[in-house]
Amino acid sequence: MSNKNHLRVVYDDDAYQAVRRRVKRWAEGKGRGHKYLEYVLLAPDMLHLLGKLVMDKRVPFRSKVSLGMAITYFVSPLDLLPEAVFGPIGYLDDIVVAAWAIDDLISATGPEVVREHWAGDEDVLLTIAKISAATNEMLGTGLVRRLQEAFRSQRTSLGGPGAAHKLPAGK
Repeated sequence: MSNKNHLRVVYDDDAYQAVRRRVKRWAEGKGRGHKYLEYVLLAPDMLHLLGKLVMDKRVPFRSKVSLGMAITYFVSPLDLLPEAVFGPIGYLDDIVVAAWAIDDLISATGPEVVREHWAGDEDVLLTIAKISAATNEMLGTGLVRRLQEAFRSQRTSLGGPGAAHKLPAGK
């Protein structure tokens, strides 16, 4: 998915549905039976949710900073698992960063606004918990630590919630 299409998914429901169908086609073909298939399928839903939350007036500014950073990470071609190199499996790190930002929002405001905007099939709180529990397994402890450090550093330097907040590292 190109950067232009990523941004359309954030703000355009038709583009979101098109990307969701494209990821599902991959899942039915080359991705069939992949160990992390269920997480890759979450990519369009997670990016869509980030965009809806950033635009919601009820979301506090500090949370919008974290959500905006997660969107930026998602659409950036330069991340720890680039989609251009790894294909849809490259969404795994993006999904983890999105889950951290959404978890921060839930901690700050409660789950109501997140549930309202969630377009996925499973309960969003259960989805975030599953991502958090599988993070170390999906990405490896060293990669998770590097992602956490980068996320904390950027969030703090851009005026987001302080680095003291414990990011879920999985089990």
